[in-house]
Amino acid sequence: MSKSGLKHELVTRALQLVQFDCSPEVFKKIKELYETRYAKKSSEVAQPQPQQHRSPEALSIHSSYDRGSTVARTSISTTNIDYPALYGKYLNGLGRLPPKVAKPEVRLVKLPFYTTLDELLKPTELVPQNNEKLQESPCIFALTPRQVELIRNSRELQPGVKSVQVVLRICYTDTSSPQEDQYPPNIAVKVNHSYCSVPGYYPSNKPGVEPKRPCRPINLTHLMYLSAATNRITVTWGNYGKSYSVGLYLVRQMTSAELLQRLKTIGIKHPELCKALVKEKLRLDPDSEIATTGVRVSLICPLVKMRLSVPCRAETCAHLQCFDAVFYLQMNEKKPTWMCPVCDKPAPYDQLIIDGLLSKILTECEDADEIEYLVDGSWCPIRAEKERSCSPQCPILVLGSSDVNGLLPTPNGNGENGKATADVVDLTLDSSSSEEEEEEDEEDDDDDEGPQPKRRCSYEKGLVSAC
Repeated sequence: MSKSGLKHELVTRALQLVQFDCSPEVFKKIKELYETRYAKKSSEVAQPQPQQHRSPEALSIHSSYDRGSTVARTSISTTNIDYPALYGKYLNGLGRLPPKVAKPEVRLVKLPFYTTLDELLKPTELVPQNNEKLQESPCIFALTPRQVELIRNSRELQPGVKSVQVVLRICYTDTSSPQEDQYPPNIAVKVNHSYCSVPGYYPSNKPGVEPKRPCRPINLTHLMYLSAATNRITVTWGNYGKSYSVGLYLVRQMTSAELLQRLKTIGIKHPELCKALVKEKLRLDPDSEIATTGVRVSLICPLVKMRLSVPCRAETCAHLQCFDAVFYLQMNEKKPTWMCPVCDKPAPYDQLIIDGLLSKILTECEDADEIEYLVDGSWCPIRAEKERSCSPQCPILVLGSSDVNGLLPTPNGNGENGKATADVVDLTLDSSSSEEEEEEDEEDDDDDEGPQPKRRCSYEKGLVSAC
């Protein structure tokens, strides 16, 4: 049995050894040691009834040593050893040794931009060694030749950064669910003889709001020995009551373009399935007093205000509106949040789908920025308002026309919005017939003075504003 490890782990392994893998000679030795240390208690325990007396050899009622018995191992019979008296100090008064129960392990959430190749160190709790606020936890490990070869032969994402990396991940020590990366206070990571850079805090422009720190895997590759030599990693952290665990992984870092290609390969939803979803959304609800006859969907991405190229959304989202997968993946590559820009709810990568119906609509409808889904699953484009408002809203007043009737036809017989439009009067023509008769009488009276010039109609009679 290995003698290295934490105290409680050593105690657990010792108890399991006694329970499952202990020979009769070891049991006899254990009893002798116990009687030597606790003579008084052992004398009380060693006063059995005559009919219950057992020889020391009788302590070995262990199924694995029962003359070739093929029965599975079981714990030692309680009729032979008084466990509360013998091991009560270590078992907290339990009458039997506890069964071997697998301790739940800390799990970390899967990250879309990191594909795990090997687990170099399982999530291990950072245990404070003293009462100081600043603690140091060392870790020593070596890479295998295969792992070294993977790192060396991997492509470069940028100068000096390989796609295959050794990363350090830190999270809360919580076994109830997969944990997200979370740094402890005052964190510092030293690899061999050099400190590794740790992501800093995002500045906050809002007053009273603490700056946030992007917690993501820490790349240690550039500071490691890519050989059979051992690497020493020291994590410095602040001990302020919360428990943290660290893990080491060999990963392959992905790019947003690679994730987009993978999404196009496995994440496209068939147009007919999308059409059925539209019908389901617009199906008449018997409990609703308002019947929905259609729903509008914009063809503009809410992230960048540009026309959609790869429309996608999360399957968990309740809306039909999509966002552009290209920009969504690029933004999460820089600052991972994985939140839907439409409903502001979680939209993780493994829940994303490409809307096949909207992709088809984008190729067929190039002159509209919005469409409307109808109850039967069909769609129609919605033109922009400015296109519909190009026609004049008021009739045009034309001067100098030679129309014999003195009235000009309006551009729209009924006018805009179905309203009757006002008649247009040619201002170059004479006024009403009554005025003409008066003018004739005046001309008869003033024949000696010569013909009078025609008078134009004043604006005060018979005119209606054109607008």
